[in-house]
Amino acid sequence: MSDSSSATVTAALLVIGDEILSGRTKDKNIGYIAEYLTALGIDLREVRVVPDVAEEIVAAVKALRAKADYLFTTGGIGPTHDDITADCVAEAVGVGISLDERAVAMLRERFPNPADLNESRLRMARIPHGATLVDNPISRAPGFMIENVIVMAGVPSIMQAMLDDVAPKLRTGRKMLSVSVDTGGLPEGAYGTALAAVQKANPDVMIGSYPNFDGQRFRNQIVVRGRDADVLEAGRAAVEAMLQQLHAEKNEHDSKNA
Repeated sequence: MSDSSSATVTAALLVIGDEILSGRTKDKNIGYIAEYLTALGIDLREVRVVPDVAEEIVAAVKALRAKADYLFTTGGIGPTHDDITADCVAEAVGVGISLDERAVAMLRERFPNPADLNESRLRMARIPHGATLVDNPISRAPGFMIENVIVMAGVPSIMQAMLDDVAPKLRTGRKMLSVSVDTGGLPEGAYGTALAAVQKANPDVMIGSYPNFDGQRFRNQIVVRGRDADVLEAGRAAVEAMLQQLHAEKNEHDSKNA
């Protein structure tokens, strides 16, 4: 894994599967991958979900891998007829695809009886030409990486193991730092204009407001994000000063109208 002192490394995620779009399967991978990549110093910039339709998968792979340093995909590399991700990635990248003896050997570890390694299961050993295999210690059917596309399983435990295997091979940038500031009960409408001014005055950090309902009332947090610790601290201080000013004005207003 390499680390650059200034470059930003970006990623996109393509989630593939009719079952995700229908709601039958609840995606558990997006948040995990986003947090994992952030910790590495890779910014996840876009997530797209597409059905098991070859034309849509190919188009999405082409578009997303052109926009980001890395494109991760989840889903569609199993043994059934609708598992078409490997073929679609091969088409998008412009290479052939066939049985890979390395992948076959991995599957034989799980299915030592030749009769069990049937035609359906062998589909999981079809790998685009020139790809590097991504290890799957759980079920042995590998993922793969070709150019800047990393293809992983949709099953969360297997995806996580694959991500652990491929992570050391990825180029990374400076890690994103963040700090949260509680608004002390102020609603967004009370600080929205002032917060925009703080953001304008601190362009080297990203500032966002995030409401959260705890079942009884809303609690708002302002999150400041940046890659330089000193700049981040300046942004945090500016947000806190803004909130203190607004609280002081509110208290003064309330006392006059008591």
